[in-house]
Amino acid sequence: MSLSCSAVTGSASSIGYLGPHGTFTEQALLTQPDLAAMEHRLIGSIADVVFATQEGDVDLGFVPIENAIEGSVNVTIDTLAFDTDLLIQREVVIPVVMNVLVRPGVALESVTTVLSHPVADAQCRTWLRENLPDVEMEAARSTAEAVRILAEDRDGDTAAIGTELAAEVYGLDIAAADIEDHPENSTRFVVVARAGVPTATGHDKTSIVIFQRADRPGSLLAILQEFAARAINLTKLESRPTKQTLGDYCFLIDFEGHVSDELVGDCLKNIVAKHGQVKFLGSYPAAGNDAHGARADATEAWTAAETWLTDLRSHLD
Repeated sequence: MSLSCSAVTGSASSIGYLGPHGTFTEQALLTQPDLAAMEHRLIGSIADVVFATQEGDVDLGFVPIENAIEGSVNVTIDTLAFDTDLLIQREVVIPVVMNVLVRPGVALESVTTVLSHPVADAQCRTWLRENLPDVEMEAARSTAEAVRILAEDRDGDTAAIGTELAAEVYGLDIAAADIEDHPENSTRFVVVARAGVPTATGHDKTSIVIFQRADRPGSLLAILQEFAARAINLTKLESRPTKQTLGDYCFLIDFEGHVSDELVGDCLKNIVAKHGQVKFLGSYPAAGNDAHGARADATEAWTAAETWLTDLRSHLD
């Protein structure tokens, strides 16, 4: 039997996420009081977090799924879509603030090597080119891992790109703050569990993967028309290889609404009946406050139309 969101998180005692201490993932998780109070398990990769949740090593997993600048985190998307049967319980969105961290007393001008994750490098290209044009970039498994290496194994000519939290954890100085090229940058994280669909809040999001029954001209348009006909707003649409045949793709779709909504249920039913297989990744509370009014208006219009049709049919012999 499916549990509500509060029941799932309330019954959970452990949560896994990408380590070591000081990652953006940990920083995001600590914004959620109930998750921060759980037993934390630091895990070496994003994929391993998802698999540990699937296998029951932890009750919940907390993973990044999308960045405003770099796009989807494909390892998260693929493990949820193809390798596991987990359900998203919640999304958390935080701004991404990058900092140059150094050992205490080290000046920025003396840095010759910068350690970081390649995704973080990509989000700071302009700043690095203008302020540290001749440094050697060295890759690490995560920004927090880069900071740990700096703190434990490197001398004063090395810096790392990381979080304010990581600087506190490892006792480093912030030589330059807010170095990201796009201040509006943010990352979206999700909580995943082995079971449970959170109760509708009126401001929800649903994630699905659609595997087309037949790849033919207009097939994607036909799928999208199912959403448009019901005034369901898509918040994300992307294609991913199915891992089976070259040129064979599925569609990952996020949209506003909850599987318990009449409009959403009717839409999904029609997609399954006419267009292909649907893998349900979850309906869960959406971050932010957009679209609540629009969804309520669309549902009210749908209910009125259903009442009209029922009344019309009541006159049949």
